[in-house]
Amino acid sequence: MSSQKIAVLSPDAPAPSNLMSQAVICNGMIYCSGSRGIDPKTGKFVDGNASDRTMSDTGVQALRNLENTLKKGGSHLSQVVKVNNFVSSMEYYGQVNEGYGQIFTQGVKPCRTCVAVASLPLDAEVEIECIASV
Repeated sequence: MSSQKIAVLSPDAPAPSNLMSQAVICNGMIYCSGSRGIDPKTGKFVDGNASDRTMSDTGVQALRNLENTLKKGGSHLSQVVKVNNFVSSMEYYGQVNEGYGQIFTQGVKPCRTCVAVASLPLDAEVEIECIASV
């Protein structure tokens, strides 16, 4: 049986490269590509540290970008079931948790993985991807 895949593209999140989709809806789930703390209007990182780029009041960082993509796909951060955090050094783990903890405060928390990697695109400190129900 073949499942239909639907691409999601939000103008309120950084545009993806031509190699991927921002997100794909399939079988009642939305799979979001990795998001970094980039302002979708300027294409540049928001000021600050890894916490600010994970979540900040400006609404233009990694989790806000994912939130906008999820909304465009008919979902929301409250429907996230799995989060993968990638950090360029475990020294950013605490900072990422500061920002992350401000978003996922209610109900059942998503499953989560945090992995330190050798480097991330554009020398980012953090990249976050998620899967949510639609």
